[in-house]
Amino acid sequence: MADWYTTFANSGVGTTLTKQLGLPRPGVLRRYEPGDPLLEGPAVVGSAGQGRLRDTVTGVLRDAGVTVLSPVVADGDASGERLGAVVLDATGVTGPADLAAVHDFLAPAVKRLRANGRVVILTDPPADADSPAQAAARQAVDGLTRSIGKELRDGSTANAIYVPEGAEAGVAGPLAFFLSGRSAYVDGQGVTLSAADVPAGQDAEKPLAGKVAVVTGAARGIGASIADVMARDGAHVVAVDIPAAGDSLAAVANRIGGTALQLDITAPDAAQRLVEHLRERHSADGKGGVDVIVHNAGITRDKLLVNMDAARWNSVMAVNLQAQLDITRALLDGDVLDAGARVVCVSSQSGIAGNRGQTNYAASKAGVIGMVRAWAPAFAERGATINAVAPGFIVTEMTAKMPFGTREVGARLNSLQQGGLPVDVAETIAWLSQPASAGVNGQTVRVCGQSLLGA
Repeated sequence: MADWYTTFANSGVGTTLTKQLGLPRPGVLRRYEPGDPLLEGPAVVGSAGQGRLRDTVTGVLRDAGVTVLSPVVADGDASGERLGAVVLDATGVTGPADLAAVHDFLAPAVKRLRANGRVVILTDPPADADSPAQAAARQAVDGLTRSIGKELRDGSTANAIYVPEGAEAGVAGPLAFFLSGRSAYVDGQGVTLSAADVPAGQDAEKPLAGKVAVVTGAARGIGASIADVMARDGAHVVAVDIPAAGDSLAAVANRIGGTALQLDITAPDAAQRLVEHLRERHSADGKGGVDVIVHNAGITRDKLLVNMDAARWNSVMAVNLQAQLDITRALLDGDVLDAGARVVCVSSQSGIAGNRGQTNYAASKAGVIGMVRAWAPAFAERGATINAVAPGFIVTEMTAKMPFGTREVGARLNSLQQGGLPVDVAETIAWLSQPASAGVNGQTVRVCGQSLLGA
């Protein structure tokens, strides 16, 4: 759906009027299309202290065909060429005094960032620090990243990657995601990596080739977009939704060359029926059968807590949380998940920040985050991962029915000054589903344009 204000603000007349009236002018976001380069323009890579990741970062960029400039060359370049990305290795930061070097590198480089540019900072997790001073300096990167994201304009974003000792092999996938158009609506976020075996040689155009992906709630909206993106990236998609949505579900499955499975995920036998379907259709030896599970199905039954009846509360918990627990457990117990499987659960910004009239919904979505965090070690033991995405204001048919004022305020209260699209959620889920994301486990990634609500 088109964003009328963003379209107007970036027109000839709109640009003039917004400037004269002091109104915000949201940038037109660079979203991924197959065949796109990783960046539009060169990147400058720097380090603060004796960082250990600068060579790794430079190698990833050069392998992707990006021209890499040193900070000296970038600062002294008289050509006026704008930068596509600014990447800082801050793993050498040992205390607050070292943060001066962070500022000295970033300030002139960010000034040269082009529209839809990217800032990515890599550092060690604060929890692994050897001293309070080191922990303070590392945690400072979080506040720095979020603030940069709020200062950037024209669709540019800033994100951080926390890389503990031993997790260096997992850098390439997250770095490429944050630099690419796939992360258009991900801003001010931090992802902590863990040590993992990361497969080499992933196909950049078809990273999910040969994979089987189950997507629940796939008949419409965000679920249909997830199915589209997963299929685009090479996966065979098993699209799941309730029987009442059968026609729409079939249309989605036919469009992407996938399989439609009508299933009420809250039914007592739902998990076992899904396991049996995957064994029959996608397993050659009774084991394995699915590589990716996307728990997207969800409902809202809004009411103030004091006015909420048991039916509203119980139905939301059943669909949004209990079904995810039951299906994931059944897949684990039934040996249906292939080696290196990926489970991605859809949470919500409401599960982080809360929302008036949505105590049931917010509780269920916060529960998803807790589930993911708790299950991560068990998944790691299997060479698999489980993560969550937390969408913010996403423009859908449902939000289009909201009152105009409420809708516009909700869409603008973020660093990118606009609502996201279903494809933004889908791209983040597809990234977390890739083999190259093996080092991302137990994480929750907000897809909210750095919403001003919540952490």
